[in-house]
Amino acid sequence: MLSHWYLASAMEQKSSRIRRPRLVETKTLPNPTEYVVALNGEYRDWAYDEERCQENRGKWRALFGKPDSAPMDLEIGTGNGYFFAHRATAEPDRLLVGIELKYKPLIQSIRRARREGCVNARIARYDANCLEDLFAEGELNHVFIHHPDPWPRKRDWKHRLIQTEFLELLWPLMRPGSYINFKTDSEDYYDWALPLFENSKFKKLRATRDLHKSEWASENFVTHFEQLFLQKGQPIFYCRFEKPLV
Repeated sequence: MLSHWYLASAMEQKSSRIRRPRLVETKTLPNPTEYVVALNGEYRDWAYDEERCQENRGKWRALFGKPDSAPMDLEIGTGNGYFFAHRATAEPDRLLVGIELKYKPLIQSIRRARREGCVNARIARYDANCLEDLFAEGELNHVFIHHPDPWPRKRDWKHRLIQTEFLELLWPLMRPGSYINFKTDSEDYYDWALPLFENSKFKKLRATRDLHKSEWASENFVTHFEQLFLQKGQPIFYCRFEKPLV
């Protein structure tokens, strides 16, 4: 999942949370693909590279021309953009920002949303472990984390997105009453993540080991990626945790 990312040698984060990957800057790529070109070209007003997106910190709603009261959600890892476009279309009164690592799915995501006529969506190329670079305290509402890289080998578990430190990072960025939606096809990752959520400040609202046989199945948007696992009879693991109002 990091094919267009290049990890710097053991660089520590600003805080002492986890090792922090460093992006090769888009402008320095020697042979940019059509998707790289589109990021700062055709979709410049809708997609932001790793430099420009940081300028939006604390200003995202103004970028959309909306007041501070407007709800604004985040999808971490938009993939091919099916959920991203669906969410933006289904909730036109909510703003949506996506974060994606790879150029092709990043452009596919915003392209799908734009083809649906969405004006409430933007996307950025950035590292989800560094969300404080992009968002000020209380700038986010709901956060969607669907099918992140499970890093199945034990030696790589440190690279998993869901960590105690990540949840602590996310907490102040979200507004009270907002929730995190987490879905994965990896049972091992779910068994890793659920206790971390449960031991955090967030409050459990939902949890199931088979989303499509649960009471929340009718609410779920099934992406093409998710459909592949369903065809194999593989369950989807799901939970939702809220930042309480008080």
